[in-house]
Amino acid sequence: MTVVGVLALQGDVREHELALARCGVQTRKVRNPADLDGIDAIVIPGGESTTMSLLAVTNGMVEPLRSRIASGLPAYGSCAGMIMLAARVVDGRADQQTFGGLDVVVRRNAFGRQVDSFESELAIKCLGDPPLHAVFIRAPWVESIGPDVEVLATIESGPATGRIVAVRQGPVLATSFHPELTGDPRVHRYFVEMVKQR
Repeated sequence: MTVVGVLALQGDVREHELALARCGVQTRKVRNPADLDGIDAIVIPGGESTTMSLLAVTNGMVEPLRSRIASGLPAYGSCAGMIMLAARVVDGRADQQTFGGLDVVVRRNAFGRQVDSFESELAIKCLGDPPLHAVFIRAPWVESIGPDVEVLATIESGPATGRIVAVRQGPVLATSFHPELTGDPRVHRYFVEMVKQR
């Protein structure tokens, strides 16, 4: 059976575990390098990216996970997870570490503070109809992408029209929003299919 690890240092771990279980895969909490053994993919949950970065350093997770992702381990990050998968972060701490995997520049808290959190409908071609109901909580956006990055979704209305909120590069997927909070399984199902195709 496919085993998907969920980085369990901080953030909405349980919600991702439940979403993945509904997609028919086994999950495992990943807290230290030994937990990476035997997993087929990793999910980096939403949460607080600076705290996640500090805990990843403390637990010795940065280099092992960076190395596994660079070697082709499929990875999905939502919200803070998108930040943790970015090559470069704008408005992060000077010492903030990321796992890499996406040739993107991501801006932390791009849409504003907690009070500026919002919901939106997104047309995401690879997920089919209807549009996906997306929840944005102190969300990042992608400022720029490298040549191998595919844009999956952008904001379609309002002051942030055109901002990139979902991307894929090979086996690495990231969203600014939290599909684990809505009950719509399509993003997790899409990721699980990516994993199985590997």
